[in-house]
Amino acid sequence: MRELKDIKYWLFDLDNTLYSGATKVFDQVDKRMSDYISSKLNISREEAKKIQKNYFVEYNTTLNGMIKNHKIDANEFLEFVHDIDLNFLKEDKLLGEEIGKINGKKIIFTNGSRKHAKNVIKRLGIDRHFDGIFDIVSADFIPKPSIKTYKKIIEKYKIEPQYSIFIEDIARNLKPAYELGMKTVWIINDEPWAAEFSDSDFINYKTKKLSMFLKEVNDK
Repeated sequence: MRELKDIKYWLFDLDNTLYSGATKVFDQVDKRMSDYISSKLNISREEAKKIQKNYFVEYNTTLNGMIKNHKIDANEFLEFVHDIDLNFLKEDKLLGEEIGKINGKKIIFTNGSRKHAKNVIKRLGIDRHFDGIFDIVSADFIPKPSIKTYKKIIEKYKIEPQYSIFIEDIARNLKPAYELGMKTVWIINDEPWAAEFSDSDFINYKTKKLSMFLKEVNDK
């Protein structure tokens, strides 16, 4: 942990990373995606669900698959799927304290939308701690783990990868960060699609809870 004292750039995934996957916030987004596909393609929710999952596997986000195969309005999709109830997402004082203690720039790096990210961090009470949000629009709709997108965030924020760390719940999304010279942290979870590759060498640290990991860093 002591080597992390030199970190100047902290990149955080959003969903199931800044808050626990147990809150099931993303389940709402997941359901809204199925509703959108069902309506847009005029098919049953069961068929929509299959397309949604297939696109996620093949294109890394359902949105990317919908853009490539159905020429949808990406902004309309993002607005629709992130129109969810966040009222049960509570302020996380410990996380706020620990994020506040770490030095360096803090940036959210998400395949979701900027609006959704702002809503989540406001509910968590941690919005004042971040220096930027790099969302799927900033990435020109090319999602993680495309290395193009990692290079784009590096360029936008003048990031020095060797002094950077990326924290994420989907293990495969850490590989490009590691290859570019960043330290990596996987948020331990048992979702098969997120845990795949979680035993890989490109993961430097693992933690069950972000605030616990940051506390370890701050206490060293």
